[in-house]
Amino acid sequence: QVQLVESGGGLVQAGGSLSLTCAASGSVFDINAMGWYRQAPGKERELVARISSYSTYYADSVKGRFTISNSKNTVYLQMNSLKPEDTGLYYCNAEARNGVSAIYWGQGTQVTVSS
Repeated sequence: QVQLVESGGGLVQAGGSLSLTCAASGSVFDINAMGWYRQAPGKERELVARISSYSTYYADSVKGRFTISNSKNTVYLQMNSLKPEDTGLYYCNAEARNGVSAIYWGQGTQVTVSS
């Protein structure tokens, strides 16, 4: 089992910056990749950024503005030049494998960007 705890959301004006942090605990040695998803009201959850030992992925909508990084059992999302359309509930995600694959989610942290 992996537990994920997010922090760092909040309210910011358009053009501002926020940094999200997700700390993993439990069976962290099983984690292959971690990422950030977001869900805006009335919309489906979408992948924002993902990082593994081999690659880093960004959604087109955040390329050049967001940076995902990790250190030990923590993943970060630095968000710059924020836009109102970045508003949503941001979830940390971990992909783990120990014989079988498993997906873990954090509780979510709200990001609100005002225009």
